Amino acid sequence: MSSRAVGGERTSGVESMVDEKPKVTEQDCGRMPVAECRAIFEQAIRENRTYLMEHECKEILENMGIATTGFLVAGSEDEAVEMSNKLGYPVVLKIVSPDVVHKTDSGGVKLNLAGEDAVRQAYRAMVDTFKYQHIIGIAVQKMAAPGVEAIVGVTRDPSFGPVLMFGLGGIFVEVLKDVTFRVLPVTAQDIDEMIREIKGYPLLKGYRGKAVDIDALKTLLLKISDFIMAFPEVRELDLNPVFLYPSGNVAVDARMFVSTVPEKTSAARTGSAIEEIRKLFYPDSIAVIGATSAEGKLGYNVFRNLLFHKFSGKLYPINPKSDEVQGVKAYRNITEVPGPVDLAIVLVPAAAAIAAIEDCCRKGVKIIVVETAGFAETGEDGKAAQERIREIIRAHGCRLLGPNCSGVINTHVGNVQSIGLVDELGKGNIGMTAQAGVYAAGILTGLRHVMDFGIVATIGNKMDISETDILEYLGSDDHIDVVAMYMEDVKSGRRFIDVASEVTKKKPVIALKGGRTAAGTKVVSSHTASLAGNDEINSAAFRQSGIIRARDNEHMFGLLKAFARQPLPRGDGILVITYTGSLGVASTDTLYLNGMRLAELEPELKERLREIMPDYVTSMNPVDYSFSMDPEQLRKTIELGIASEDVGGLLVVLQGEILGSFVDTLKQIDYKGKPILSCVACKEFMMEDVIRMEKAGFPIYSTAEMAAEILATMYKYGQKKDRQAQP
Repeated sequence: MSSRAVGGERTSGVESMVDEKPKVTEQDCGRMPVAECRAIFEQAIRENRTYLMEHECKEILENMGIATTGFLVAGSEDEAVEMSNKLGYPVVLKIVSPDVVHKTDSGGVKLNLAGEDAVRQAYRAMVDTFKYQHIIGIAVQKMAAPGVEAIVGVTRDPSFGPVLMFGLGGIFVEVLKDVTFRVLPVTAQDIDEMIREIKGYPLLKGYRGKAVDIDALKTLLLKISDFIMAFPEVRELDLNPVFLYPSGNVAVDARMFVSTVPEKTSAARTGSAIEEIRKLFYPDSIAVIGATSAEGKLGYNVFRNLLFHKFSGKLYPINPKSDEVQGVKAYRNITEVPGPVDLAIVLVPAAAAIAAIEDCCRKGVKIIVVETAGFAETGEDGKAAQERIREIIRAHGCRLLGPNCSGVINTHVGNVQSIGLVDELGKGNIGMTAQAGVYAAGILTGLRHVMDFGIVATIGNKMDISETDILEYLGSDDHIDVVAMYMEDVKSGRRFIDVASEVTKKKPVIALKGGRTAAGTKVVSSHTASLAGNDEINSAAFRQSGIIRARDNEHMFGLLKAFARQPLPRGDGILVITYTGSLGVASTDTLYLNGMRLAELEPELKERLREIMPDYVTSMNPVDYSFSMDPEQLRKTIELGIASEDVGGLLVVLQGEILGSFVDTLKQIDYKGKPILSCVACKEFMMEDVIRMEKAGFPIYSTAEMAAEILATMYKYGQKKDRQAQP
């Protein structure tokens, strides 16, 4: 072994941060010499190493201006002692070998060595332990002063790309997994939210008079973001631990995994697709290829839906064996249609679909909806057929929804393309994109009684038009006030975050993500990657873009009807009105667990409330009428809540047996911009009156907990929206 001492100029100080996305180039990544850094990556790759050794990692970090414990490498026992004497005791020895990745687990780290004898003994033991491995040397480092232990890491997600992780180290990460994620690149605001949302944040902010340098921590995280965006060779990164001090921080151990930069594939569509997508929902003419008069066929259902819902444009059924379909003149081929066709729906079998799509392109159709199944979801042959379709539409500049979808619905113009028969739909302000056709058919059949959708788009295999395209469009449609998404995976994750971040500034977006528990596990090499499960990254992407994540369908639709029909709470104080004490307690507990509180009525309003309440009722909030509440009492109590400056919203627990008696009274109340959410226990057994309440605009929930939680979600969304609107 030969002696080697490598080092870089250490720097300190906090760099200024801005709330803009970092605009980083390879030539402007901190103070890092790009050529030297890339040379380290290339050497590792030439040596068939997928990782960098610690001294290589620290050389890169030091040149970025990130403090480390150093990276002197001794080639002999005497050199190790000499270096230790210069550094000052205690010191740490670490094996430097391309054959040893997990040093600590294999005995390659000796800590807290307090003198020459300890260094010599540790050096000999380490050389003996790894005598069958290729040893470059033994690293000698100053033992870092104790600090708050943190972990910083990066992994790459197939959908979202590079993802940054931060959390507290030690037991917090090993046992409690107290970490958080953000998709890169990040802003200073993203970093601030990451730091605040971990459970251990109070330890950083200050505990028993000790706080860490949070500005220096933010700078560290932004530098890592810059570095990763500049160097796609870095596949994974771990700084574990990083010691955080009252002034500055230091990376004690570092690990990087690298690979060759993958060749760029053909670029996906980028930029805004709003104007293209608008014709998907507001076409002036639709051709249905495969339309039929034979009941029970999908071609019958789709054409019948368009007729029944009185589509406002022209309809052209395409059927080579019929002169007319359901009373409308039919054409043998779409190319025979005399006028222009804005949108074509393809319902013929997969084997005939490619030819039908080619005919559409020759006709000049710019939007094609392929509801036919039998493509990429079926295997290799189906994937090949789907790829052929992709080539056709790109050659002609067309856009395609599907294949394997259930089309779209726009109730405002009667554009109902569902493959399932759908009865009368009201014109609503809810927009939805779903990767499953059932949301435009079976589920919608029931929901239409209590919710009014404006637009529903099912995307199927999303070969071309994706959930991001639909989300971007829904953000621009004036008929839509709230957006729902059912997602199974995400394409073009970075664009999805950018689009969602803009839409959520204007409208709430509620997402239900399927696949929360993966059937298989991925092989990972870094600590960060082992913690970064798909669901954790999805949640991070939603938080980063302002999306509200739903737990399940009931939760998603519960959120939707509240956001669609009620105003946002003006404050965190809630007035609870109930007929039973237990549900008042449940409401109170959930409000406080979700960062809300019980409102305090003004003295004059309390006096007026006492005149309404029975003598035996003493609580002013929750107001518990103990099974004696009648519609007039409810009206007067709600009006007091509306008049109170401290009441931001109301939660009303209603007696199901007499629910119908409250409907007309509630409809007459002017609630002046304050939301009223209601709970009716076991509401599924009294749906007739529940539907009447829902149609009157008052969302009903089976539990007080759900109603209270949704009020809190609405308030938090409103607060964030207000912050984003500030200059």
